[in-house]
Amino acid sequence: MEHCNCTYEPCSRKGKCCDCLRYHWDMGQLPACLFPDDVERTYDRSIRRFIQVYSK
Repeated sequence: MEHCNCTYEPCSRKGKCCDCLRYHWDMGQLPACLFPDDVERTYDRSIRRFIQVYSK
């Protein structure tokens, strides 16, 4: 939980990195911990958004 910045409160995968990664990858997304806090709060965890954030 120390590094989990997920703000989606009812998530049952919080702090369970492997479960979280598998869930988001299956949906074509990345987990919250790979995004800055301001981007994570938008819930846009798409791979496209990740590239936009880190290609600056």
